[in-house]
Amino acid sequence: MTSPVGLCGLGNMGSAIARRLSPTYPLIAFDLDPDRTKTAGELAGVTAAGEAADLAGADTVLLSLPSPAASARAAAAIAPAMRPGSLIVETSTVNPGDMRRLADLCAPHDVRVIDAAILSGVAQMAEGRSTLLIGGESEDVARAQPLLDALAPRQLVLGGLGAGMAAKVINNAVAHAVMIVLAEAGAMAAATGVSQRRLAELLADPEAGLTRPLTHRFVERVLPGEYAGGMPTDAARKDSTLALALAQEAGIPLFAIQACHTVYEIANGAGLGRQDYASVATLWEQWTGRPITESSTDKDA
Repeated sequence: MTSPVGLCGLGNMGSAIARRLSPTYPLIAFDLDPDRTKTAGELAGVTAAGEAADLAGADTVLLSLPSPAASARAAAAIAPAMRPGSLIVETSTVNPGDMRRLADLCAPHDVRVIDAAILSGVAQMAEGRSTLLIGGESEDVARAQPLLDALAPRQLVLGGLGAGMAAKVINNAVAHAVMIVLAEAGAMAAATGVSQRRLAELLADPEAGLTRPLTHRFVERVLPGEYAGGMPTDAARKDSTLALALAQEAGIPLFAIQACHTVYEIANGAGLGRQDYASVATLWEQWTGRPITESSTDKDA
């Protein structure tokens, strides 16, 4: 008989998690909304819990909650009654610092913690197409592996505790920033007679503006720190200036593209004008005192 798994939080994602796991694991499920708990309890293999502390009977408890504070409250109610060596798996989107605070809260009860951020929507989880971004001690991740396999077919172990959440937050930040850039691009296309559909086809090309900054400039230039040759920063600054002029002439407000232009001005002033424009990454190395280039450990991973 497979040991029961606890699940705290039965919102849209939590309910999808319950449906994914219930064919494989007996679940004890709880949500502050009694209707959600009742609905989950009607699934085969799921037992509805009366309160969060009832989940402590499971050796592994998943959290799927709306905020770091909600996760902390749930862990404070569950961890004290869990068996020593039990495991809490945080799937809610939180920051690395929240993961460390969660681990500190659980440590006095000898309860371990890992993060398994979900890089997908509810539909992907329900259909078994999710990706998990995982952080934690290797032995804790290994203990959770069968459960993680049942939850999602694709998993990326990013590092120690909090690394999975950091990757999720960074990914979301990129996606949300790119969405603003795309809205600005669409507005410029509309003002200049460019087909929006053709613009989308252009940007989706591997050699165009969305993918190439990642595959070429970040992977092939920033990670190895290779900035000789290529498109100079002063040429990128010139192109950025043209985009600002186009938007000004068309009366289009820019936010993301305008802010990014500032970096090219700073980079030129810092003497990076003749280096490939991926060299703007070195500004962040100077500002933070931490390298962005790929370490030997990264290369071996």
